[in-house]
Amino acid sequence: MNPEKARELRDGKSRQRASPFSPQPGTRKHRELRFNPQHPEEVAEAHKLLAGLDGMDIEAGLTAHSLSIWYDVNDYTLEGLEAALKRQGFHLDNGVFNKISSALAHFCEETQLRNMHGPQRLLKKSHDIYSKAWDQHAHGDHDETPPDLRKDH
Repeated sequence: MNPEKARELRDGKSRQRASPFSPQPGTRKHRELRFNPQHPEEVAEAHKLLAGLDGMDIEAGLTAHSLSIWYDVNDYTLEGLEAALKRQGFHLDNGVFNKISSALAHFCEETQLRNMHGPQRLLKKSHDIYSKAWDQHAHGDHDETPPDLRKDH
């Protein structure tokens, strides 16, 4: 149990449940895992399975067939968690809303990880590249007169 969770339990406050469509700055994410309503027993099984993962916080979801999970994208992604649950034989919700919200979360997490771990653009070097390209471009700023023949004004 981390200190944040202990304070919440002590004070009787629950964690904020952010919508999958609301911005979640930082690397700590909240997601809803929705399971197929035809397999209600899988929610408890998935809760036990996911509770064994380090850095994963789990609570009952907003509906009877869902789980609320909190995790750091450096450790887990929704896409990876969903794939692992499917490999274990769990049946996730195949509704249109769930597919759209999952796809959006997958895209956002993938983009955030790529931006965090990708190579940083070196601004000075890119400026040099554009300056050299501009110098080679025929744009009329060059005086073709040799320097010794130019008149000083």
